[in-house]
Amino acid sequence: MTRRYLPAGTDALLVELTDLAHTLDLLAALQAAPPPGLTECVPAARTLLVRFDPRQTSAPTLRAAIEALKTGRRTDTPGARVEIPVRYDGADLAELAALLGITAAELIARHTAQDYSVAFCGFAPGFAYLAGGHPGLDVPRRATPRTRVPAGSVALAGRFAAVYPDETPGGWQLLGTTALKMWDLAREPPALLQPGMRVRFVDVTSKSIAARACSAPAQGQKHPDHPPAAAANGPALMVRAPGLQTLVQDAGRPGQAAQGVSTAGALDQGAMRHANRLVGNASGLPVLEALLGGLQLVCQGAAVVAVTGASGPLELTRAGGRAAPVPRNAALILTDGDALSLGQPMTGLRSYVAVRGGLLVAPVLGSASRDTLAKIGPPTLAAGQRLPIGAAPTGSAVGAPDRSPPPLPRAGDTVTLDVVLGPRTDWFTPEAVALLAAQPWRVTPQQDRVGMRLLGEQPLPRAQTQELPSEGTVTGAIQVPASGQPVLFLADHPLTGGYPVIACVAPHHLDLAAQIPPGAWIRFRPLEPFAEIGEPR
Repeated sequence: MTRRYLPAGTDALLVELTDLAHTLDLLAALQAAPPPGLTECVPAARTLLVRFDPRQTSAPTLRAAIEALKTGRRTDTPGARVEIPVRYDGADLAELAALLGITAAELIARHTAQDYSVAFCGFAPGFAYLAGGHPGLDVPRRATPRTRVPAGSVALAGRFAAVYPDETPGGWQLLGTTALKMWDLAREPPALLQPGMRVRFVDVTSKSIAARACSAPAQGQKHPDHPPAAAANGPALMVRAPGLQTLVQDAGRPGQAAQGVSTAGALDQGAMRHANRLVGNASGLPVLEALLGGLQLVCQGAAVVAVTGASGPLELTRAGGRAAPVPRNAALILTDGDALSLGQPMTGLRSYVAVRGGLLVAPVLGSASRDTLAKIGPPTLAAGQRLPIGAAPTGSAVGAPDRSPPPLPRAGDTVTLDVVLGPRTDWFTPEAVALLAAQPWRVTPQQDRVGMRLLGEQPLPRAQTQELPSEGTVTGAIQVPASGQPVLFLADHPLTGGYPVIACVAPHHLDLAAQIPPGAWIRFRPLEPFAEIGEPR
């Protein structure tokens, strides 16, 4: 079996294999005997993204450990079987049948004729890639993806079938719809379909069949998340004005790849940790991430807070009405009725507000962070919302003020980001690789926590134009769609993607990337030429 080991930043590598069977075989071997430093694996159609802790291992060392694994021992023990009722009314059903040279009735018969198996999850929480099925159902993606695919859409692409768990853009061919929920946070586990399960699609011919199937007990038990206990009269921050977008964020939720959930978490992890340290918290406690300005908080009781990240005006209005500017990057003591207001940033985009004791927020899948793509975690803050504060940590003190935080960009500035070429650099022409670093890229207004669209004078031409099967992606991946204009993935990016990644921003510049405003320019600086990962020296 031939394998390629490709760099995916400085803390991940992409193992390219011959097919899905070999991918799942290697995944099973890694799960049975994980090498030191391995943190997570993301399987895909013919690749395995392997994340690791660079403090414990290196890409060449991990490659050697993977090569030494004994594979070929995976057993295909049938997993639990789930029947999915489908109303075959999809927008692409007739066109797809014509493309295959069969009738719509025959297409449905093929789709329901045999079991699929859940190979892996990705793209979105609860989105399971189903392998197997009828060999005559090998179909291309749509030439132009839809901007909106309804939740519950049953679809085909390549040799895979899937059900869209939520409304999202997508380019798969739509056969029909199901009322069965693929993703439900009140279920344990939330994803209905787990790797190894079997799936059979059932043609719904009467409402009674659909009702019976959709009321069948799902995997696991219902377990609504209960917020942590908090005294109604305890200290809290009350949201007077939420600003453009203010979210609760923490260090994220790693280890959920099997359910199609990415790590997410604060975009500027350094600013989050800094804010927590300034108030004497553990560095990963939940904080507020405020986009631009406009956030106004009123203290109920007494609290110690700190604001980090973007630079800009910060005003404290005492309960008696006296207002004065106060510094960022310093611990601030608030008393009952004091109000804190964040103005429009002068540099950077996002500010982080920590409070001593942390915010009491119910965790979802082990984290209080909001993942905007997956729609997991507490929603955007609203005016009038009360945020209870936890007990102050014992034995810790507030940190010293930091008067010289790292400089952040403003519109019109040029920012240089270090990148690691790969994993799909060889899918682009040599001219494209040179152009990536040679020309500046403008940050467009099309940006959010998922990623930012960049615009260059010249697009990046590809050397290979065939369709790339979906594969795992990392935060900081520079994905290049057919337009040749890159998209830089940020923390809420999809777990897998179907466009080639020419390079990945180095982890030490991810916080900076999250603070680049629209209208600024980016220059990419490759740390070294693209090369496959070889044996350790």
